[in-house]
Amino acid sequence: MSRTYWAAGTAVGLALLFAAATVATASGGSSSGTPSRTPGLHSADAGFARDMAVHHQQAVEMSFVVRDRTQDEAVRTLAYDIANTQANQRGMLLGWLDLWGLPKVVTGEPPMSWMGPEQGAEQGADGHGTGGHDMSGHAMGDGAGGAHDMGSAVAGSGRLMPGMATKEELLRLGETGGRDAEVLYLQLMTDHHKGGVAMAEGCARQCVTPAERALAQGMVAAQQSELTLMADMLGRRGAAPRG
Repeated sequence: MSRTYWAAGTAVGLALLFAAATVATASGGSSSGTPSRTPGLHSADAGFARDMAVHHQQAVEMSFVVRDRTQDEAVRTLAYDIANTQANQRGMLLGWLDLWGLPKVVTGEPPMSWMGPEQGAEQGADGHGTGGHDMSGHAMGDGAGGAHDMGSAVAGSGRLMPGMATKEELLRLGETGGRDAEVLYLQLMTDHHKGGVAMAEGCARQCVTPAERALAQGMVAAQQSELTLMADMLGRRGAAPRG
């Protein structure tokens, strides 16, 4: 599990460093003396921050669910690491939107539209459909009570983003236990990470805010490491990633 601890710790550490840099830049311009440019409402920077905050919310909620459904220490540790890392990153993304004076939810905005028209979210990277509810925009709970509203982790237009689990899959995760819950969680989180990596790679290419672009690159590295770990964990349980 050392790879997971390293990836999670590195991502959180980078997020905190990037936060400090962004606050300094927002309050006094860049270190080079060039005034920083505030991203626009529909920029890649703002779109990624909104979409990834929603994407991360579902990962955090799924992780708290599985921790209550299994006693396997390896899965529980992985779930805690993912929840801790992605909750911290989600806070950074929402904090940037606040700093930029931009809304966290834009009504009717198609998910992934910041990546260009070819990046439709009608279907996720793993073939998931578009079920689910609109995101209400309320703040995420502290996680102590598990998944309080799994249907809220969907983009503003009601369409799923790449890798996100459907409402039915989330309900099934909450109803299973033991090995079945472990396998389903690992499969769902594998799909989730694949979608998250694609989104983060998009920001790494298109975002213009250096701190956000660097955070996206850190997400790619950490989640790719966890994908390797989860494939190994599935193999140990006689299962494999879907698709």
